[in-house]
Amino acid sequence: MVELSRRAMIALLGLGAVGTAVSWPRLTGGDIPGRGDDALTVALFGTAQDAAARQALVEGFQRKHPGIAVRIVAIQGQDWSNYFAKILTMVAAGTPPDVVTVATEGTQLFASRMAHPIDEYVQRDGDELKEYFDDVHPALVEAFMYKGNLFQLPDNFNAPNIFYNTGALERAGLERPRDDWTVDDFFQVSRAMKKSADGNFLPYFWNNRLWGGVVPWLYVNDTSFLTEEKAPGGDWLWNRFYPNEKPRGGGPLWQNADALNERTIESFEVLQQMVGEGIAANPAQGGGNELVSLFSTGKVGMTPAGGFWVQGLNDAGVANDEYDVSFFPKMRSQRHQFGAGGYAIMETSPRKDEAWEWLKYCISDEGLRIAHPKPDSSIPRRSINDELYGAGMGPKHWQVFYDTLDKFPETGPMPAPPQQAAVESALIKNVVTTITNGPGGVRRGLETMQRDLELALKGR
Repeated sequence: MVELSRRAMIALLGLGAVGTAVSWPRLTGGDIPGRGDDALTVALFGTAQDAAARQALVEGFQRKHPGIAVRIVAIQGQDWSNYFAKILTMVAAGTPPDVVTVATEGTQLFASRMAHPIDEYVQRDGDELKEYFDDVHPALVEAFMYKGNLFQLPDNFNAPNIFYNTGALERAGLERPRDDWTVDDFFQVSRAMKKSADGNFLPYFWNNRLWGGVVPWLYVNDTSFLTEEKAPGGDWLWNRFYPNEKPRGGGPLWQNADALNERTIESFEVLQQMVGEGIAANPAQGGGNELVSLFSTGKVGMTPAGGFWVQGLNDAGVANDEYDVSFFPKMRSQRHQFGAGGYAIMETSPRKDEAWEWLKYCISDEGLRIAHPKPDSSIPRRSINDELYGAGMGPKHWQVFYDTLDKFPETGPMPAPPQQAAVESALIKNVVTTITNGPGGVRRGLETMQRDLELALKGR
């Protein structure tokens, strides 16, 4: 425990979030949630309102397990890295939760330091879990494997697809892009949209971030900014639950920088051309807080988003025939990226058996229906996903959300090694200069990015 606490603090320092973590008012003392009782403490990334929204899930779980008390602890943060830093601080303070919700961004961080592998539980309860795996694409499961062990079961995911404004497309005299459209087609559509629009109009809006930023444009060109390998192992899972699939291995590994790969350079040159022509936003323009408004009023033609945006657009009063969705355009491939989420059991938890029952319930048909009564995220279970998005709220081509996996089975998780926070920082800080200094600035920018990524990967 002393060693784990020391590592947690080192990791916290590496995340660069000491200021936010120390200012958090519930780090030590008897008021820390879960201290001094026998409740199973479940930490989630969100607000008190998010915790309250899980009450129905807790009640459903306790109907099946009346002897297991559950306490939901909401932890706010600016982003996933900030949330992870606060979990690490709880570990260092000797008050870790039993279960934490973890997105792809933190899977390998937790797997390498704090999470308990669930292989034994999955094998023991395999007959009970078979219907879950039969309903879930193997890529989502593989994303939660690390060096041959499984650490989470996906309960939500989102792949960035191209959402487009149907009015902007019709104004340009165009029809929905073919599923196999290319980057050249993307430029033609963007130019036609811009030519037919009046005033301040952007054919393509995007943010400088790991999910939905530059990574989709790298993946469709069969490349990335980190090398991707597969760890050995995992045959126990693939042979039992996916016998008709080629075994996928023991999970992805991202151990080396690859920003100077010729395909990576090519993808960044495409982005530089988009920004240079004025058909894509300069990612330095910041976040997308006004994006729904811009998109709904026809001032943005296309943007990367996932199934989660369906509920967001509906809440904003955008009719589902005012937009539609397509795959990312093809370069050398149409491999997409995705991010997924699920619960992980902490290695320090004395309640691992109870924690496992929580994990199982949350990915059950009943648990997922309680957690996602609306189309606020793509669901790993095809059956529930189809019901949510096919009920009339989703866009006409809502099947794209799961077809991104089924039609492009090589689609995979965003690059997120244990040093993810430092790696993401190294990526994001270099994107803008790489694509805004003209065609000649691309390679120079990527040389700096390569150096920064190498340094990030050397960190603990």
